[in-house]
Amino acid sequence: MHKVTLIPGDGIGPEVVMSAKKIIVSAGVSIDWDIQEAGMAVFEKHGTPLPQRVIDSIKDNKVALKGPLTTPVGEGFRSVNVTLRKELDLYANLRPIKTYPGVPSRYDNIDIVIARENTEDLYIGIEHMVGEDAAESIKVFTRKGCQRIIRYAFDYARKEGRKKVTAVHKANIMKYTDGMFLSIARDISKEYCDIEFEEMIIDAMCMKLVQSPETYDVLVLPNLYGDIVSDLCAGLIGGLGFAPGANIGSRYAVFEAVHGSAPDIAGKNTANPTAMILSAIHMLKYLGELHAAKSIEKALSKALKEAGVLTADIGGEATTSDFTDYIISMLD
Repeated sequence: MHKVTLIPGDGIGPEVVMSAKKIIVSAGVSIDWDIQEAGMAVFEKHGTPLPQRVIDSIKDNKVALKGPLTTPVGEGFRSVNVTLRKELDLYANLRPIKTYPGVPSRYDNIDIVIARENTEDLYIGIEHMVGEDAAESIKVFTRKGCQRIIRYAFDYARKEGRKKVTAVHKANIMKYTDGMFLSIARDISKEYCDIEFEEMIIDAMCMKLVQSPETYDVLVLPNLYGDIVSDLCAGLIGGLGFAPGANIGSRYAVFEAVHGSAPDIAGKNTANPTAMILSAIHMLKYLGELHAAKSIEKALSKALKEAGVLTADIGGEATTSDFTDYIISMLD
């Protein structure tokens, strides 16, 4: 039996997380769920949206499935997600981007995986004023940080039978930071002769993703570029409601939907749980539950093609519960 930390989250979080949990249980996977509250639900009681007990639970269980969390505005807290990544050293942010028949999109046959560095770059948070009229933010890359995300991308490509890794950079302008990232990518690529290596300047990458996204496979990027490009790519496949995410380190892994907490529809049983279900599928793969992961993805694909069970955001009238139950009925 697996033991997994389950964080329901804020807004629609509990609804979509419970949908994913119900489907996992119905697929026959045995999990002991350690339910931990975080976000605005505990802020008033504990004075923080991320109590230490939540971090301790993930450290004990090694794996977590997390709903969207809201970080209080103007209260001095950094992003809950950034804090988790730092505390657990979740250096790899994995964002699979895939089209599914039935989901409105301008494109077909997209199957890209984004491997984004998760702990460095401008997001390290070193900022200060320079006098009264200028502000400075320091961009930090380390050799270790570059090496491990690039190697992760190549290892992932090899494990999943993918053919190409594209390193995305701005080394033509930022000679030291992005220059080091690109140099390391070139060196590591030589160890993976079975995988095609390509390098792409970030602005050209954005243009080409709009023109011909079906030609890309695995993208590896520094933190800031990865954040932007992953949302761009989500737009290619129907939006954030279809974008799963995983934050993975050498010891711990946290799986989550990329979208926000959508408080305006919370509790109405109308939320689309697809992104959370896809995140759960990738968690099951991480846990070695490959049959269940394949079965759930197959059932989800059938549901997305069935007009009668689609939620309102993709043109249907079904509830979250209807969509969930249909997926369960399609499990093999």
